[in-house]
Amino acid sequence: MEIQEYDFGWIKIDGKIYENDLIIFPDRIFTNWWREEGHYLKESDIFEVFLEKLEVLIIGTGANGLMKIDEGVIKKAKELGIELIIENTYFAVKKFNEMSKIKKTIAALHLTC
Repeated sequence: MEIQEYDFGWIKIDGKIYENDLIIFPDRIFTNWWREEGHYLKESDIFEVFLEKLEVLIIGTGANGLMKIDEGVIKKAKELGIELIIENTYFAVKKFNEMSKIKKTIAALHLTC
């Protein structure tokens, strides 16, 4: 999958536009992704990601980087040997397009804030 465009509140992946937060798996897109505490990401918010045999997890924290990441997410990724990239969503999109070509990569992207 390739992200063709991103701007505040929307993203275009393989020609389709999405307007809600999402998780991009190698074989599918989980749309309407929401966190229990909105702008705070906890391990339980992405438990299905950690069930995958991935190499890289990219977390897009929003256009302005306002979503915060719980230490438990960082700890779990480290325990599983997953490379974790946490950046604003603009940069996260670029990293996803680069990394997904060479490693099994999942991106959890907050599209606003």
